[in-house]
Amino acid sequence: MVGSRRSNDWGFPRWRGYEDSREAATVRLCDRHGCEEKGDCPAPKSPNSKDRWYFCQRHAAEYNKGWDYFEGLDKEEAAKRAKTEQTENAGYAEAQHYGWGGSGDGSRSADEMRALEVLELEADADFDAIKREWRARAKKVHPDVKPGDEAAAEEFQKLQLAYEVLKAAEERREWKG
Repeated sequence: MVGSRRSNDWGFPRWRGYEDSREAATVRLCDRHGCEEKGDCPAPKSPNSKDRWYFCQRHAAEYNKGWDYFEGLDKEEAAKRAKTEQTENAGYAEAQHYGWGGSGDGSRSADEMRALEVLELEADADFDAIKREWRARAKKVHPDVKPGDEAAAEEFQKLQLAYEVLKAAEERREWKG
C-alpha cells in the first residue's frame, strides 16, 4: 500500500495525546505587547476589578512583583481589609504560626514586631539593645520627669507595654533553651 498513512486514533490506549487533535486549538496569547507565549495566567487590571489581563508565566511573575493590593490605603484601612479577607477567605482559618509580622526572619511574633516598632528598632535587635533603647526613651517621658503631662504619660505606658512584651518573649526563648 503506497501512500497509506495509519492514524494515531486507533486502538486502546490512544496513541495520540488527548489535546493533540487535528482541529485548530484556540489559544489566548499573552497580553504583554510583543509576547507570543500562551496567556493562561489571569491578573487583575486594577484592585477590586473583574477585568483581567492574561499573561504567560514569565510576564505574570513580572506583573505580580510590583503589585500592591493595598495601594492608596492608610495603615488602619489596609489592616482592616487584610483582616476581612482572612476571615472571608473561603472559610479557611490561617494557622497561628503563619501570623508573623512580615518583616524579620519569622522568629518573632506580630506582637513582638509591633513592640519593636514602638521602640523604633530593627527586627533583628537583640535584647540588650532593646533594654538600652527602652531605658533611654523611658527616662525622657517618665511621669516623675514630666509630672502632669498626659502625652508623656501615654508614651511611657506604650514604651512600658512594648518592653514587657519583648521581655516575656525573651524569657520564653531562654526557657525553651
